[in-house]
Amino acid sequence: MTDSAVQLKPIREKNIGIATLLAFAMIPMSGFATDIYIPSLPGMTAALGISNSQAQLTLSLFLISYGVSQLFVGGLLDSYGRYKISLFSILIFFLSCITIANTHSIYVIYAMRIVHGITIAAMVVAKRAFFVDLFSGERLKHYLSLFTIIWSTGPIVAPFIGGYLEVSFGWESNFYFLAIIAAVLFVMEAIFSGETLKHATAFHLTRITRIYADMLQTGSFVLGILMLGLGYSMVMVYNMSGPFIIEHHFNLSPVITGYCSLLLGFAWMVGGFVGKALINKPFTRKMTTNVVLQLLYAVIMLLALQRLHTLPVILIFAFLIHVGAGFTYNNYFTYCLAKFPKNAGIAGGLTGGLCYVIVSLLSYVITATFPAKDGGNLGVSYLVLILASIVVMYRVGVLSRRAAVQEA
Repeated sequence: MTDSAVQLKPIREKNIGIATLLAFAMIPMSGFATDIYIPSLPGMTAALGISNSQAQLTLSLFLISYGVSQLFVGGLLDSYGRYKISLFSILIFFLSCITIANTHSIYVIYAMRIVHGITIAAMVVAKRAFFVDLFSGERLKHYLSLFTIIWSTGPIVAPFIGGYLEVSFGWESNFYFLAIIAAVLFVMEAIFSGETLKHATAFHLTRITRIYADMLQTGSFVLGILMLGLGYSMVMVYNMSGPFIIEHHFNLSPVITGYCSLLLGFAWMVGGFVGKALINKPFTRKMTTNVVLQLLYAVIMLLALQRLHTLPVILIFAFLIHVGAGFTYNNYFTYCLAKFPKNAGIAGGLTGGLCYVIVSLLSYVITATFPAKDGGNLGVSYLVLILASIVVMYRVGVLSRRAAVQEA
């Protein structure tokens, strides 16, 4: 096959530094697309005349679309290159943001949120592969461990900005803001970035299916993805419940919702930094300690809320649980993404894709089972996810012991 993707516009050596910064800038886009309008969810329900669950479905549709798309986009990126697919996706994302901001049809919004998931998946997976294409060894490991830290800037900054946009200009302004970011990224990418794929592989469905099958038969890889899904579901359950608890139960403004989301986004970043700092510590010991602490926090949270049901109590324990979730995600994400370096696009797509499919299903089912009425239901939701994490980690231990016996 002719390597047409590389011939189109190979990246220039002098632009690698700027292109790397742009790649890092694109990593948080999934967080921005999810979190910036979280403070606007109650406002959207009123403006569009829809129910809470219909507004929450805009998040779930994005997550499902984002996750499923990553399952397939990796193969396309490995065959046709990263650059032009990523650039075209930014343009489509820009247009879909403008469409959402100019419609009051929830069904059009649903459709555009699905488009958001597809285009963000292409952008993010392409940039994950960008690092594997250009770097190796300790430098690659360093960059991969930064992914969750960089990504967490989205959940930190986006709802903070979104709260003020909602109060000042209405929910539509969130999507105009996303469109502006997309426009800037498009121009910068067109000027400074380029193709990083060195050896394109022919797109054969049978071969790609076989690669997927091999990856899915690697038990540690699959369990790592499941842990990613459980960790991020803790964040998403709050994102889907928090605005209604804060604005309906406590009767506070969207700006307060933004500040609370900023705090919990910072918690995720702290977890990422701790994970990076302890990257060389024994894996099983540090992950076991982390999940036991999370369980302790969830139990104490439920007991405390029985006596003192206030927003500060909810935030203190949610902060601690989200630090643990960020720690889990950082460790397992680095491990999964570096597992198959020869098929970085497919591995990155499968990791992110399955993770977000798990998150979309878990978060929607849990918020439907434990509706966003108060902090008690949020605490129970955390507890369910933490207990599931313990079960998965026990399975990891079983597989590790079997592998050790086989090696001996």
